[in-house]
Amino acid sequence: MNLLRDNLPLVLDTLESEKMFLETIFSEFKDGDFFLYWYSIQGDGGATVAKSHHEIDKKHLEFWKECIETSIPGEDLKVEVEMIPEKFREIMI
Repeated sequence: MNLLRDNLPLVLDTLESEKMFLETIFSEFKDGDFFLYWYSIQGDGGATVAKSHHEIDKKHLEFWKECIETSIPGEDLKVEVEMIPEKFREIMI
Protein backbone atom coordinates (compact mmCIF):
# COMPACT_ATOMS: atom_id res chain seq x y z
CA MET A 1 0.00 0.00 0.00
CA ASN A 2 2.95 2.29 0.61
CA LEU A 3 3.93 1.88 -3.05
CA LEU A 4 0.53 3.13 -4.16
CA ARG A 5 0.35 5.93 -1.58
CA ASP A 6 3.91 7.11 -2.25
CA ASN A 7 3.33 7.15 -6.02
CA LEU A 8 -0.26 8.39 -6.13
CA PRO A 9 0.25 10.82 -9.06
CA LEU A 10 1.62 7.92 -11.17
CA VAL A 11 -1.21 5.66 -10.05
CA LEU A 12 -3.84 8.27 -10.93
CA ASP A 13 -2.27 8.61 -14.37
CA THR A 14 -3.07 4.94 -15.10
CA LEU A 15 -6.77 5.14 -14.28
CA GLU A 16 -8.05 6.92 -17.39
CA SER A 17 -6.92 4.20 -19.82
CA GLU A 18 -8.52 1.62 -17.51
CA LYS A 19 -11.78 3.62 -17.50
CA MET A 20 -11.47 3.49 -13.73
CA PHE A 21 -13.61 6.22 -12.22
CA LEU A 22 -13.03 5.29 -8.60
CA GLU A 23 -10.85 2.74 -6.85
CA THR A 24 -10.59 2.42 -3.10
CA ILE A 25 -8.66 -0.14 -1.07
CA PHE A 26 -9.67 -0.91 2.50
CA SER A 27 -7.73 -3.01 5.01
CA GLU A 28 -8.44 -4.83 8.22
CA PHE A 29 -6.77 -7.21 10.65
CA LYS A 30 -9.10 -10.04 11.58
CA ASP A 31 -8.18 -13.04 13.72
CA GLY A 32 -4.48 -12.31 13.19
CA ASP A 33 -4.75 -12.11 9.39
CA PHE A 34 -4.44 -9.01 7.21
CA PHE A 35 -7.10 -8.53 4.55
CA LEU A 36 -7.42 -6.04 1.68
CA TYR A 37 -10.71 -5.17 0.02
CA TRP A 38 -11.08 -3.29 -3.26
CA TYR A 39 -14.05 -1.22 -4.32
CA SER A 40 -14.10 0.25 -7.79
CA ILE A 41 -16.35 1.84 -10.37
CA GLN A 42 -15.02 1.07 -13.82
CA GLY A 43 -16.42 1.62 -17.27
CA ASP A 44 -16.60 -1.05 -19.94
CA GLY A 45 -13.74 -1.62 -22.35
CA GLY A 46 -10.93 -0.20 -20.29
CA ALA A 47 -7.35 -1.44 -20.47
CA THR A 48 -6.44 -4.13 -17.97
CA VAL A 49 -3.67 -3.62 -15.45
CA ALA A 50 -2.00 -6.78 -16.80
CA LYS A 51 -1.53 -5.13 -20.22
CA SER A 52 -0.50 -1.74 -18.86
CA HIS A 53 2.70 -0.08 -20.09
CA HIS A 54 2.96 1.97 -16.86
CA GLU A 55 5.90 1.03 -14.63
CA ILE A 56 3.82 1.58 -11.47
CA ASP A 57 1.33 -1.05 -12.69
CA LYS A 58 4.17 -3.51 -13.25
CA LYS A 59 5.35 -2.96 -9.67
CA HIS A 60 1.76 -3.30 -8.43
CA LEU A 61 1.47 -6.67 -10.20
CA GLU A 62 4.77 -7.83 -8.66
CA PHE A 63 3.27 -7.13 -5.23
CA TRP A 64 0.06 -8.90 -6.23
CA LYS A 65 1.92 -12.05 -7.27
CA GLU A 66 4.00 -12.04 -4.08
CA CYS A 67 1.36 -11.16 -1.51
CA ILE A 68 -2.19 -11.80 -2.71
CA GLU A 69 -3.64 -15.22 -1.96
CA THR A 70 -5.05 -16.22 -5.33
CA SER A 71 -6.53 -19.50 -4.09
CA ILE A 72 -9.26 -17.44 -2.42
CA PRO A 73 -11.41 -16.11 -5.26
CA GLY A 74 -12.55 -12.52 -5.36
CA GLU A 75 -16.20 -11.68 -5.11
CA ASP A 76 -18.25 -9.71 -7.60
CA LEU A 77 -21.12 -8.51 -5.49
CA LYS A 78 -24.57 -7.73 -6.84
CA VAL A 79 -25.26 -4.01 -7.00
CA GLU A 80 -28.47 -3.22 -5.15
CA VAL A 81 -28.45 0.58 -5.34
CA GLU A 82 -26.18 3.06 -7.13
CA MET A 83 -26.23 6.50 -5.60
CA ILE A 84 -24.35 8.69 -8.05
CA PRO A 85 -25.60 12.22 -8.73
CA GLU A 86 -26.60 12.68 -12.38
CA LYS A 87 -23.90 15.29 -13.07
CA PHE A 88 -21.24 12.74 -12.15
CA ARG A 89 -22.97 9.85 -13.92
CA GLU A 90 -22.96 11.87 -17.18
CA ILE A 91 -19.20 12.36 -16.90
CA MET A 92 -18.67 8.65 -16.29
CA ILE A 93 -20.43 7.50 -19.45
